[in-house]
Amino acid sequence: MRGRPAEEIAWAFRKLFEEQAPLVVLFDDVQWGEETFLDLVEGVGLLSSGRLLILCIARPELLERRPGWPVTLRLEPLPARAVDELIGDQIPVGLRQRIAAAAGGNPLFVTEMLAMAGESDDVEVPPSLRALLAARLDQLDPAERGVLERGAVEGEVFHRGAVQALAPEEVQVTPRLAALTRKQLIRRDRAQLPGDDGFRFRHLLIRDAAYDSLPKTVRADLHERFAAWLEDRGRDLVELDEIVGYHLEEAVRYKRELGQSDPALSLRAGERLAAAGRRALWRGADRAATRLLERALELTRPLRLDVNLELDLTQALAADPQQAAEIAEHVAERAAAADDAAGGAVGRAVAAFYRSQLNAAWVSPDELEALALTALPLLEQAGDHAGLVHVWNVLGYGVANMRSRPEDWVRAAEETLRHARLAGRQSPSNPYLVTALAVGPRPADEALATLDRLDRLPHSSGLGRAWFLAMLGRFDEAWSLADESYARAREQSRSRWGLWIMAEIAALAEDHETAIRHLKELCEWLDETRQLPFLATYAPRLGRELCALGRYEEAEETARLGRDVGSEHDTWTQALWRQVQARVHASRGEHAEAEPLAREPVELWGQTDGLYMQGDALCDLGTR
Repeated sequence: MRGRPAEEIAWAFRKLFEEQAPLVVLFDDVQWGEETFLDLVEGVGLLSSGRLLILCIARPELLERRPGWPVTLRLEPLPARAVDELIGDQIPVGLRQRIAAAAGGNPLFVTEMLAMAGESDDVEVPPSLRALLAARLDQLDPAERGVLERGAVEGEVFHRGAVQALAPEEVQVTPRLAALTRKQLIRRDRAQLPGDDGFRFRHLLIRDAAYDSLPKTVRADLHERFAAWLEDRGRDLVELDEIVGYHLEEAVRYKRELGQSDPALSLRAGERLAAAGRRALWRGADRAATRLLERALELTRPLRLDVNLELDLTQALAADPQQAAEIAEHVAERAAAADDAAGGAVGRAVAAFYRSQLNAAWVSPDELEALALTALPLLEQAGDHAGLVHVWNVLGYGVANMRSRPEDWVRAAEETLRHARLAGRQSPSNPYLVTALAVGPRPADEALATLDRLDRLPHSSGLGRAWFLAMLGRFDEAWSLADESYARAREQSRSRWGLWIMAEIAALAEDHETAIRHLKELCEWLDETRQLPFLATYAPRLGRELCALGRYEEAEETARLGRDVGSEHDTWTQALWRQVQARVHASRGEHAEAEPLAREPVELWGQTDGLYMQGDALCDLGTR
């Protein structure tokens, strides 16, 4: 057919099909066809006299070139269940979730990424898929592509107002967004900002392809400009600090890669991320708090010493006292080198506090109190309320708790809250306040009223409230609140301290099996994280529940652990292991050995104001 006119080729093509009629003809990937080919297909469909069914499979952009072609069927994204079936279960859960999120229901994207799947949780986009996406973007009008790229700077979900702010020269933003919607690159979504229009990329991979096409210099500029726009428009966003901090952080990163230093921008980004991290810390989300505070310090640490920000990070890392102690020691050294006496003093006190959690023999309550009281007047003189939060935490949780002085602990917790508010913060000390109130001499209803008066974040102390409700015999309310609060805590925190309160509620309900299950899990976590002083306390607490079910051999092992590992300065541990061992002796009829051991905890607790523990000790003394 070489050299023949196009009309003759089209006629011969049509006649070939007519001779084979009835016939079904399928053309795939028609969007890649040249205009001559599309004319040919269209001519066959319109002019053939035979019984022909012509099916064309194409991507949505074909309709931009041939708007008159009828659309019989549009393939919508696969539902989540179908995507899960397509991915299967041969790869790690985290990777499955990432592939599903990135693919957006597109089976091609799923299969291509599965072909590149490794053993990590990273989603690797195959070169073939990158080329496919890049080719699709290359077909866009330059103005439409510019709008898409600016939306990609905000993220998978973006706003019309942000695009307009990042492309002030573009006067047709809304029509461009409509065109991109028709081409099924984006779709409308709920706006997160009032008075604006929200959009979402059809697939995360399309967003990434649009973003990756931007030079680093442009990315840095657009991230900084977007942060400024959002600071003005997003004041009501709960996560404003985190989002603004992220975009400023991205601007800093790209500038660094280009060899450009911008200390002022680094400090702005760090301050925003620090504010977000502290907010996460207040609500008990220590995983999120750790990530945010570490990112903040990576930005600010080379530029200035921020003692309180470093110590905030230690609180987020409280479930890892070894790491927390090392951070506090390092900041104390830096503060001393900078002639910051108050910073050095509070750093040393906090470091000693975390060291005492690793091994109570290393730091006695007297030594810990001396360090805290050294820091206290220095911080008061400097008006450093944020630093005083850390010192009062040490005096409460580290000193009053170890001495079993709940009312002193309550007063320390109240001081923590007071200084936090003077520093313009809310305090992450609510769990300490709850425990101090629960084990102290105040009646449960009075303790609950005190908590309501002092705690500005009621959701953060849900477990404590559940404990008080259980003390008042309101078990249905207690369990409902406890289950909800503990589930939320498990999602947000690496800590397992809530298990203790769950066990206490179960014990009050005389559900000893449940109490044992919770205490065993707590002890396993304490052993894994090498928090041996606490393990020495909670192992014999587990022993008391085992005794309640007559499992004395197991209980004796917990008493032995408390005796061998516990500190002589820790009233809780010294009393509890004796209580358990006394009950073990009594179960064997060894009353001569049991009675002296049972009387010692009564005497130990009698020197404290812990009525909760005094009652338990007296019950154990009266048990045969």
